[in-house]
Amino acid sequence: MAQTQTHAPQQRTGWVGWIYFAGVVLLIGAAIDIFYGIMAIVGPNTAYFVGPNGGAAKFDVAGWGWWSLIIGVLLAVAAFFLLTGRTWARVVVVALAAVNAVSHLLSLPAQPWWSLVMVALDILVIFAVTVHGREVRS
Repeated sequence: MAQTQTHAPQQRTGWVGWIYFAGVVLLIGAAIDIFYGIMAIVGPNTAYFVGPNGGAAKFDVAGWGWWSLIIGVLLAVAAFFLLTGRTWARVVVVALAAVNAVSHLLSLPAQPWWSLVMVALDILVIFAVTVHGREVRS
């Protein structure tokens, strides 16, 4: 007679709220990225920044807008699947949140406070998904 092993289902704890928090934060961040992306695409295409030593840099705003729009849409889709409990979405969310954090670090000279806030939220999302992600399946 073959024995079957039964594992007790993992008990859901209050920490599963972190996953829902991460999903909502991702949706909010995605909406903001989409909004900024659309504003950059329809606005002026070039911006010039003057550095502390007097040097000027040309910046392609429309290109950055498309990047923000694409990342925002991907974040929204990943957040939806994370909130529905898909296991693969956890990996995608961690990767996209890391990419989003790096892209906001690149905009640090133009928007220092906003960039730091978005990086901090991305780090919280990564923490929530990696530490408490398994509980969503149960």
